[in-house]
Amino acid sequence: MKKKLKVILAVLSLVAIVTSLAACGSTATPAASGSAAASGSAAASASGTGLKICIITSSGIDDGSFNQNCYEGIQAFLKDHADCSVTDIKEADYNQLIPTVENVVGDYDVFVLPGFNFSGIGDIAKANPDKKFIVVDSTITDSQGNAMTLDNVYTMTFVEQEGGFFAGVAAALTTKTNKVAVVNGMAYPSNVNYQYGFMSGVNYSNAKYGTKAECIELPSYSGTDIKGTVVGGNYIGDFTDEATGKVVGAALIDQGCDILFVAAGAAGNGVFTAAKEAKDVYVIGCDVDQYDDGANGSSNIILTSALKVMDINVQKQLNAIYDGSFKGGDATLGADTDSTGYVSADGRQQLSKDALDKLAECYKLVKDGTIKPASNFNGYTPTDFPGLK
Repeated sequence: MKKKLKVILAVLSLVAIVTSLAACGSTATPAASGSAAASGSAAASASGTGLKICIITSSGIDDGSFNQNCYEGIQAFLKDHADCSVTDIKEADYNQLIPTVENVVGDYDVFVLPGFNFSGIGDIAKANPDKKFIVVDSTITDSQGNAMTLDNVYTMTFVEQEGGFFAGVAAALTTKTNKVAVVNGMAYPSNVNYQYGFMSGVNYSNAKYGTKAECIELPSYSGTDIKGTVVGGNYIGDFTDEATGKVVGAALIDQGCDILFVAAGAAGNGVFTAAKEAKDVYVIGCDVDQYDDGANGSSNIILTSALKVMDINVQKQLNAIYDGSFKGGDATLGADTDSTGYVSADGRQQLSKDALDKLAECYKLVKDGTIKPASNFNGYTPTDFPGLK
């Protein structure tokens, strides 16, 4: 059944290949479409030894969230390996992402490919067994949509619904208006996972902690997932449209929402702007610690951030490639491997002690499997999942 599901997802993704970045990015100045820029130590570039790494993205490595976190994993690896180098390529045309891999596959040793839109690289990887591929947020298929597992490809997908769950609990425990919302980019699996996880967290807090929070949805921005199922929520429809992001954010604030969980890539910048222009509105960041992006004069709009730990896992696989211990395969990463979570560090969040205590309690239950929040395809719903009753 799991293999069949991967095939379904892959076929549909090939029909409409777009990025599934699930985060709110900060304002960035990415390179021009299709450009390539090398970075790393001068010694690495000059020596020509070690691994030549390439990361390809649709919105740049400085998006403040998903892509940047993957890139930071590469940078952490380079600090300990001066004989290696990295080149980043930005290709804004979603339909050209996989062709870009094919065009440059002979030039690099390792490819780091962030996003569901890279699911169809199976044929390229199979034809180049001497190259290594690290795919973030998707498993892989061949060009016909058949699921593949290759010795030279490591895929990592994350249990985003866990991070969404923590965001939902935090929102429900903090809201003063009892109206909260999640804003997403597009209804691809990782985003729907965040949405359903958030709704699960709100419902859990209401049931277990006596809160009365309501998840607000704007019918005109309802999402439809890759299988054609209407999932509701608040979907901007793009990961780069900041203007629409601001419209959606402002509309939700007008509806009384005082906490917004934002998983929308660069489009989320617009939601951040709407929150900064309003009063007494918090935003929950996504994928990475976005506290710095929340600065608003002498205050900060970030309540906390839901985490998906990509950098450490990317670095780990690069180390394995370098020392020869790399093994291809498909990994699903969650709280049980400390790969999902939320920001609790002092000075990086504005949660009450009571909220922090309750979130710590929830984290243990998610980590040991007692709580299993709903996701796009795990068979549970935000009103009926293990641990709720």
